[in-house]
Amino acid sequence: MRFFVFSLLVANTVFAQAPVAPAVQAPAAPNSWRIDPLHSQANFTVKHMMISTVRGTFGGVRGTIIYDPKNPAASSVEATIDCSTLNTGEPKRDSDLRGEEFFDVKKYPVMKFKSKSVRVVAPGEMKVTGDLTINATTKQVVLDLEGPTEPVKDTQGRTKVGVSATTKISRKDYGILYNPVMETGGVVVSDQVSITLDIELIKN
Repeated sequence: MRFFVFSLLVANTVFAQAPVAPAVQAPAAPNSWRIDPLHSQANFTVKHMMISTVRGTFGGVRGTIIYDPKNPAASSVEATIDCSTLNTGEPKRDSDLRGEEFFDVKKYPVMKFKSKSVRVVAPGEMKVTGDLTINATTKQVVLDLEGPTEPVKDTQGRTKVGVSATTKISRKDYGILYNPVMETGGVVVSDQVSITLDIELIKN
């Protein structure tokens, strides 16, 4: 019995003095990049009254891209856009676009994109197929992507590259149905929306 108690005391002393291993953080994936929201934006154009083009931008683009230059087809993208950053240069129009008939920003504050596949079509050109979610509706889109550029170092020593992408969507597919008809038979806002993404990436 004395030997058993002595053994417990020794064991407790050893374990009490044993150093505790620090928590280990998983290293970032070797081909992981994050979107720089300060130097990235989503731009859109849409026809107004069938005669002019309204242009706007969204800031607040954030997300992660996995890109391996040796295997571009294995790349992936996951990103969000802050809908409250919408800006067409006209405050009243911007307020309307943030409202319930369009982006309903209070209810749906962000757009989301998550890639499903990447296909290389030429050097520096890829087609990125993925799910775009706007106003809780998700539809598949294809981004025509150019890039990435050659990497450069910024003033803080961070490695950066740039990419750009374009696509076209139907706003009605996402439940944005505002569409008063003019006396001439045309509509105030066209259905088709052209999108251009200008993205700067920082190496993780």
